[in-house]
Amino acid sequence: MLRILDLRGLPADALLDLPRPDLGAEGPVEQVRAILADVRGRGDVAVRELTQRFDGVELGDLRVPDSQVRAAPSQLPSELRRALEEAREAIAAFHAHRSPPPPRYERGGISVTHLFLPVERAGVYAPGGRAKYPSSVLMTAVPARVAGVDAVACCVPPGPDGELPVEILAAACLAGVDEVYRIGGAQAIAAMAYGTESVPKVDVIVGPGSKWVSIAQREVRGVVGVPAAFAGPSEVVVVADDATPTEWAAVDVVVQAEHGPDGLAWLVTWSEEKAQAVSEAVGRLVAASPRREETESTLKGGGYAVIVDGPEQAMRVANAIAPEHLELLTDDAEAALLPLVRHAGAVFLGPLAPASVGDYIAGPSHVLPTFETARFSSVLGVEDFIRRVHAIGVDERGIRRVAHDVAAIATAEGLPAHAESVLMRIGEPTWSVL
Repeated sequence: MLRILDLRGLPADALLDLPRPDLGAEGPVEQVRAILADVRGRGDVAVRELTQRFDGVELGDLRVPDSQVRAAPSQLPSELRRALEEAREAIAAFHAHRSPPPPRYERGGISVTHLFLPVERAGVYAPGGRAKYPSSVLMTAVPARVAGVDAVACCVPPGPDGELPVEILAAACLAGVDEVYRIGGAQAIAAMAYGTESVPKVDVIVGPGSKWVSIAQREVRGVVGVPAAFAGPSEVVVVADDATPTEWAAVDVVVQAEHGPDGLAWLVTWSEEKAQAVSEAVGRLVAASPRREETESTLKGGGYAVIVDGPEQAMRVANAIAPEHLELLTDDAEAALLPLVRHAGAVFLGPLAPASVGDYIAGPSHVLPTFETARFSSVLGVEDFIRRVHAIGVDERGIRRVAHDVAAIATAEGLPAHAESVLMRIGEPTWSVL
């Protein structure tokens, strides 16, 4: 089921030219740009037409009535409601557990006060289609609330009947979402970025989605804040050894593959026997899966069993991929493998730590960087909803201490007014016009 990639015997410094899914090159980018421009120009009319075209749904009101959102938790089975409430508490507790802001900084008569100001409006996106993701609502909206955002708007693709699943609405209610819209795809990102008659513009957009959604987020960056991560199709690299239970490694490959096309699901091992056994187990699991079609679509383009010489080469492969999820399913994962991690969205340590625990209830957000963006970006967090502002104060001693240095640099840069602004304050003006 998994294609075998044998990297044994490569020199330690050999360039790893590893296969990756193709996210569509320029074709989708141009189409996404056209969607963004259409919504920017025609607002709600364009959103409704695009929803009809892509989702086959004719929408009336784009916003779900608040009363419907508030009623949703009571409509859930008690077990699911309790689970969502526990997940919300875990996410809120983790994100509230942050280092305190740094104290006021002072040096030689100059003080800097740190201000951490939440954005006023945040837009969160949760995927839809054949699956429903109340967890994504919690994983995006709860950190925004912990950050102190004034208003949180949520966009989710509508179902065939034009409605949103009750599980989504319940999660939105539990997370404290203020506005829920039945809009999906690139048009939802455009509506939140530019604003329409029904959807007020937001300051930050977060949330995972298809390659269309992720490309749209990338395209509107600069109009609104968007975390640097490309939160697109799901990825996992599972590192296993001879002692790793075959079924556990196999199901963890399938866990991320079942999200659907364009993802990446790799097993990396230094045991040829384990690679073959896991590949066969993956085949059995996929054949029995209710989401067989989605899982096979991922594995067809991005499913590999990689055989390496040992743990160090395994981590070289993992770092080259920079996966969204990196599972280290060995007993010595924390001591032996974790120190070798350089690029990953999230790491899961040991045989008892599947990525699904992080997907739902460990606390950190499951909105993680994909498509190699883990090389320079991080998991979604409170910081993505906060602007860091500094307030500088200067006393008499401070201005006298730095005035001539400021003037010297300003003069070298050909900016005489900069120099004059400090020289005036110490009684040494050079301009005679005032």
